[in-house]
Amino acid sequence: MADIIRIICAVLLPPLGVFLQVGLGLQFWLNILLTLFGYIPGIIHAIWIIARR
Repeated sequence: MADIIRIICAVLLPPLGVFLQVGLGLQFWLNILLTLFGYIPGIIHAIWIIARR
């Protein structure tokens, strides 16, 4: 159930989904960078991080 909430957050605001999964680590900052370059890469990265762990 928690993963579903994280995935919904990742679709709406990708860095939030990553933050809920890993905190303020490297993956969070990478996701912010990807989201700034394009919303879709940020979503893909966030869902990948959530599904991987």
